[in-house]
Amino acid sequence: QVQLVESGGGLVQPGGSLRLSCATSGFTLDHYSIGWFRRAPGKEREGVGCISSTDGSTYFADSVKGRFTISRDNAKNTVYLQMNSLKPEDTADYYCAASINFVNTIAAIKDPQGSAMDYWGTGTLVAVSS
Repeated sequence: QVQLVESGGGLVQPGGSLRLSCATSGFTLDHYSIGWFRRAPGKEREGVGCISSTDGSTYFADSVKGRFTISRDNAKNTVYLQMNSLKPEDTADYYCAASINFVNTIAAIKDPQGSAMDYWGTGTLVAVSS
């Protein structure tokens, strides 16, 4: 059974940091690129960033570039989203998703409404507030 389980969300003050984890099972993570997405209350899903399955290449949306990083530990079947310099507008449910195709994952980050990922997690809430 394929599972992606996000954790690490919570309440943080503006300017603070959080690290989200995406623990995977039921498929070979080495073969999949992972994307992170978020949905703020009352808004459409937004692509955050992604990491390839091969050389660790990453791609980020302009809204988080320079503040967020993504890493992966295939031995632990886990992908991480490190979020620094958090802003109130980063408040959202954060989801990880897997795709066998990195080009498709980048497309999904750019157009979350128009592209499909193979597997999705259930999300973790991040709230940035003072």
